[in-house]
Amino acid sequence: MQSTKHRSSLSVPCLVCLLGIALLAVPAQAQTFAYVTNSSSSSVSVIDTATNAVTATIEVEGRPIGVAFTPDGSRVYVANSESNSVSVIDTATNTVTATIAVGSFPQGLAFTPNGSSAYVGSSFSNSVSVIDTATNTVVDTINIGRDSTAVAITPDGSRAYLTSTGTGAVSVIDTATNTVIATIGIGGAPVGVAITPDGSRAYVANNSIASVSVIDTATNTVIATVAQAQPVGVAITPDGSRAYVSNNSTAAGSVSVIDTATNTVTATVGVGLNAQSLAITADGTHVYVACFSANSVFVIDTATNTVTATVAVGFAPVGVAITPGIGPPTNKSLCKRGGWKLFTIPRKFKNQGDCVSFVNTGK
Repeated sequence: MQSTKHRSSLSVPCLVCLLGIALLAVPAQAQTFAYVTNSSSSSVSVIDTATNAVTATIEVEGRPIGVAFTPDGSRVYVANSESNSVSVIDTATNTVTATIAVGSFPQGLAFTPNGSSAYVGSSFSNSVSVIDTATNTVVDTINIGRDSTAVAITPDGSRAYLTSTGTGAVSVIDTATNTVIATIGIGGAPVGVAITPDGSRAYVANNSIASVSVIDTATNTVIATVAQAQPVGVAITPDGSRAYVSNNSTAAGSVSVIDTATNTVTATVGVGLNAQSLAITADGTHVYVACFSANSVFVIDTATNTVTATVAVGFAPVGVAITPGIGPPTNKSLCKRGGWKLFTIPRKFKNQGDCVSFVNTGK
């Protein structure tokens, strides 16, 4: 979301096989971190989600807003709004390894599922820069409506949805041709956008008209509208059952929980003032919310929808991204490619229900 100069606030997988049960000889998971952009500090705070302690602070260029991991978790890309650039961070060393010039006032960014391309929305140049992540160069620029803000890409990588606060619309980009194939009128100032894991719906936060629009991605039409306070960011749980929406009121920041089956608000969680972007851990157990005016990240337990930790970071945090889960594949073909073995004996594990899935062989 934003500092005083910001004109809009950015939002900018059965698990038994990942639990480390000895009988299944499952390798331990890698550590999970939350990377938080501090817009007024021109830095990125790194939070270890196991301890909720800040383990590193990385200097980047001017006024960072958007942040996103590559799908393999090896790099983090940061949109620096004041410097018109994107910083590339190596997550193994937490050092900046490249800086890429993009459009004017970049905010949101997202990766294609294969990690080959990053799409960066730039508000002042009314465009999207397409970055080839192998070379870290801009290979295409797509003209979009005024004030391009947040970007989300469908799970199959075929389309990118980009909000434009200046036109009150969402542009749909065909990633094969990098052309706009649809424009969906939302009204107000759409900011954050997130797509359900099955790719069937896009949830869009409309800050100025206090609502969340639900888009059917098959028809690119709005099929539901959910009343909110001042929504900014949207994140959807890995199972697709809930959407968490940050509301950036300076009087009382909050996060609304939407049941995606009914598109109704089922809970509201109080957080810090001026809540901005938020991100959900790969196992779906926690939500991390950047609260601009509180200079902190609030951690929500999704089982109870209560705040369980508050982490002090830099000045005016806006964006949050969390290490992607390297979870089990969903079919035999992906299983064979990824070094997983099909676990075919049906059995139940406590708190997991029926869980017949894949085990990582580490090969």
